[in-house]
Amino acid sequence: MGFLEFSPEQIMVRDMARNFARNELIPHSARWDHEEWVDESVLLQMGKLGLMGVLVPEEWGGANLDYISYALAIEEISFGDSSVGGIMSIHNSVGCGPLMQFGTISQKQEWLTELSTGRVIACFCLTEPQAGSEAHNLQTKAVLKDGHWVLNGHKQFVSNGKRAKLAIIFAVTDPELGKKGISAFLVPTASPGFIVNRIENKLGIRGSDTCSISFDDCIIPEGNLLGPRGKGLAIALSNLEGGRIGIAAQALGIARAAFESALKYSKERIQFGVPIIELQTIGNYLADMQTQINAARLLVLKAASMKEAGQVCLSEASQAKLFASEMAEFVCSKAIQIYGGYGYLQDYPVERFYRDARITQIYEGTSEIQRLVIARALKNDNS
Repeated sequence: MGFLEFSPEQIMVRDMARNFARNELIPHSARWDHEEWVDESVLLQMGKLGLMGVLVPEEWGGANLDYISYALAIEEISFGDSSVGGIMSIHNSVGCGPLMQFGTISQKQEWLTELSTGRVIACFCLTEPQAGSEAHNLQTKAVLKDGHWVLNGHKQFVSNGKRAKLAIIFAVTDPELGKKGISAFLVPTASPGFIVNRIENKLGIRGSDTCSISFDDCIIPEGNLLGPRGKGLAIALSNLEGGRIGIAAQALGIARAAFESALKYSKERIQFGVPIIELQTIGNYLADMQTQINAARLLVLKAASMKEAGQVCLSEASQAKLFASEMAEFVCSKAIQIYGGYGYLQDYPVERFYRDARITQIYEGTSEIQRLVIARALKNDNS
């Protein structure tokens, strides 16, 4: 099957997510943005629909779907509310993903079913104040003592950090080994010494909680080590493809929401005696917006189809995220321009779309990092 041909199941997933977004997300989006919190009940509803364990096998309570269905679902959910799309993407890709790939049977039994239902939300704690794109430069430490790991350190920009009940933490266990001395851990957020310092006050995706987190002699069982000791960096990097496909799909959903809103407005707004869509400049804006949205979708679907086929697609995932995220800012900016002064007001949704789009060029790897990844792949391409 080519990546432009959807199976009946993929179409069903897309349409289910689309209907859910229009009925259950859009009516509440402005309130969640204002209150800076997405209702927990909506995530439980998504769990019942299989959207919180899209790629998880059925034996662990997941929907056992493919990466194309995953990308289509995130696009539709993000169209309805990009904060919810972000929660869903982080939870699925870097929450469920590492557990599926590296967890023991007992770890999967304990956590994956709960994650798939949405009763437990996961967060991914890699970034530190001094270590963003330089992921190997961590200062958080984990020391094995009397059959328990003791964690101390600080993490920054943790998506889902407040609502999460499970945190995947990366910490230095063997400082003398450098990059090979980093390990991954499963940390219940109710553990003593797990401290949410604050929820950040953000420009966009305000309904999604982004937190600063500290570990002050945080004690967890020895068996909460995820994967082999010293393989933490490899575990963190192993989910880059899926994570970037998810954020690219999120950016695509935001852009489509802005475009559809601007298109509708352009047919209703009368200037110089005609709907403004008939003015050449506005028509050109809309033509460019739709073209870039469609181009981004092709990149997202190509990366998703390669990931599903088991092919290495780090460059393709980076291309999709780079183009889709920068496209989203362009489309949302033009949507505001089409609205004119009204677009700058919170009475209309396009100002929120513009704010929400901006983060997609930063998290899961900045645009600058995506370009480095793509250029490195070109340098190593011997074809």
